[in-house]
Amino acid sequence: MTAPLLSACPPLRDAFLRVGYFADALLDALGDDAHSALGRSEPVPVRRASRALGDLGVLIRLFLLVDDVPAADASAALAPLLLDDAVAAGIVGHSGPGLVRAAVDIRPLDTGSGTRWVVSDLDGSMRDSPTASDHVLGVGQASLSLLRGTPTTPVQSVLDVGTGCGVQAVHAAHYAESVTGTDISERSMLLAAATFALNDMDVELLRGSWFEPVEGRVFDRIVANPPFVVGLGTVSHSYRDSGIDLDGASRLMIEQAPTHLAVGGTAAILASWIHVDGEDWRRRVASWLPEHGVDAWILQRDVADPALYVGTWMKDGGVDPRDGAGAAQAEAWLDHFEAAAVTGIGFGFVYLRRTDLPTDVLAEDLRHAFEDPLGDEAIDYFARLTWLRENDVETAVFELDPATALEKVSLPGDEGWTPVVTRVHRGNGPNWQHEIDDLGAALLAGMSPGGLPLAELIELLAVAHGAEPEDLTPAALTLVVDLFRHGLIRPRGFRARSGQVPTGKSFSATSQAE
Repeated sequence: MTAPLLSACPPLRDAFLRVGYFADALLDALGDDAHSALGRSEPVPVRRASRALGDLGVLIRLFLLVDDVPAADASAALAPLLLDDAVAAGIVGHSGPGLVRAAVDIRPLDTGSGTRWVVSDLDGSMRDSPTASDHVLGVGQASLSLLRGTPTTPVQSVLDVGTGCGVQAVHAAHYAESVTGTDISERSMLLAAATFALNDMDVELLRGSWFEPVEGRVFDRIVANPPFVVGLGTVSHSYRDSGIDLDGASRLMIEQAPTHLAVGGTAAILASWIHVDGEDWRRRVASWLPEHGVDAWILQRDVADPALYVGTWMKDGGVDPRDGAGAAQAEAWLDHFEAAAVTGIGFGFVYLRRTDLPTDVLAEDLRHAFEDPLGDEAIDYFARLTWLRENDVETAVFELDPATALEKVSLPGDEGWTPVVTRVHRGNGPNWQHEIDDLGAALLAGMSPGGLPLAELIELLAVAHGAEPEDLTPAALTLVVDLFRHGLIRPRGFRARSGQVPTGKSFSATSQAE
C-alpha cells in the first residue's frame, strides 16, 4: 500500500487546496456551535451544518464524521484524485452499494504556520472502530500539549522520537532546517510518510526502537511523545506501551536523550513517573540524569491515583475493566503497582539542555492553569540559568517584570482584617506564584531599572529593620534566585530567548533540586 498511498497524496493535496479543507475554514464554515460539537464527538450538529457546504461538507462528513458518503459525491470532492485511486491507496473504502467511507483519519491542523494535514488511524470517536495493536494515534491532547510545550526558536536539526502520525515533525519543519522522525511501527512509517507527502515536506524517516536508528548522531533539538504508559512491561498497543516495566520508558528517554543533543541543544519530552511510598518523585526523576553535562527543568502537570490511571488506560485500549478478562487485567495491573509501592503516577514535561558543565536540575509542580505556550518559556528558563552561572547576583541591579503583581490576602479577625499571606504573581507565561514575607515584599519594592545593586538593597533593608546584612543575605539570595528562575524579576539589561550556551561558571546561587 505504500506506493499507492504516497502517489495519491499530491492530487489529494490539490483537492484539499481546491475545496478549502483548512483548519480556519472549518470554523468559519461550520460556525461556533457545530465546531464545538465536533470537538465533543457529537456528529449530528456537524452533519447538519455540513449539508450546505458543497464539496467541503462532503470532506467533513467523509474524514471527520466517518459517514457513509455517496461515491459520486466523494469522487467530486476528491478530484483531481480519482476515487479508484483513493480506494487503492487505502484512503477510502467501499462501505455499501454506491457508498464509500474513510479508511484513515485525515484532518487539518494549524500548528502555528497555517494549515497542515495529518494522517492517522480512525480513532472511534465518531464511529466505533477497533483499536489495532499497531494503531497510529492522531492528534490528541498529549500531542497538542507537546506542540504548545515545544520551543520554536530556529535550529538546524530536530529529532522526533516516536513520530507516530508525524505531527511533531510537521511542527518542527516550521523552525528547523532538517527533521528526522523515528518509530518502531511499520504502520507509523506509512502514515507519517503520507502526512509528510500530503504537506509536501522532506522529512527523514527511520524505522527502529528509541534512539537506535540515529546511533552516533546529535541534533539541536529532540521532541518526543513516547509510549510512556506506566504498566506491566507488556505491549498491547504500540502507541502507548513500551514493553518496559513501570516508568522505565520515560527513564530510557531521559537518560539517553542528552547523548543525542549537540552542546546547547534542547529536548522537550512528555514523560510519566511513579510516586513511590517514602520516595520523593523529584529525586527519582533527577536520578535518571548524569552528574555532568545537562541542565534539566522538570514540570509535573498532574498526578493520578493508581485505580484511576488503570481504568483510564484500559478504556483507552477498548478493554472493559468491569468483568471477565478486563477485570483480571485490572487486578493484575493494580497488584503490580501495589508490589512496587506505587501511590500515584505523575505526568509532565521534561526539558533538557546539553552543556559541558555540572548538571543542574529543577523539578517542580506546575499543576495550575496557564494560557501561554510553554515551549519558549523553557528557552527563557535556560537563558536565566546561564545568566546565574555567569554573573554575581549580589552586584546585579534587578527590576520587577512588568507582569509581576503583588497580592495581600487578609481574613476577618477580632480587630478587623488579619493579614494571612502575601504573594507575588507572574501574570503571563506559566503564571507562577510565590509566597513572600514582609521583608521580601520590601526588597522587591526597591527593585527598579535605575535602582541599586542587590547587596546595597539588602544593606538598606537591614538598617531599616535593625538587622545585620549578613543575616538577611542568604534568604534574600534564595528569594531572588527563585523569582528570577521563574521570570518574576530580571537583571538590568537581561534579554531572554537568546538561546545562549553556558560557557563558564563564575557564580551560582543555585543547587541541584531534590
